[in-house]
Amino acid sequence: MSVTRLIVVLMVSFFCSNGFAYGSSSSKKACAKPKLSQFSPIHLATVLPQSQFSFLASALSNPETIVVSVKKQLVDVEIKKINKGYSVQGVLPASLKNTYARVDIKVTGTNNCIANDGWLLKIEGEV
Repeated sequence: MSVTRLIVVLMVSFFCSNGFAYGSSSSKKACAKPKLSQFSPIHLATVLPQSQFSFLASALSNPETIVVSVKKQLVDVEIKKINKGYSVQGVLPASLKNTYARVDIKVTGTNNCIANDGWLLKIEGEV
């Protein structure tokens, strides 16, 4: 075998092995996360303590796994089935006054994919 052929074979095998090392994108399963939308009140809105909030969770959501916290305090929510998913409603904790707080949402989908989302509210004043 000539030296030129040997170099060509080594180069081809080197480039091919690097390409296969990372796998192909088609071999990975795509994870369809539940969609969260229509946050109310809107992002950065100014609200009072104990104000209501709501959002929609897509049909991919498993309603038993919807967890909502505000400034790391768990919040009880009411979940209603609607034609395109779930309507989720809750009330901000009374203890949060004159502060910014994130309404933080975590939900697991029917396919075990996890979605995290939320929005920030400015809580002012007294009830």
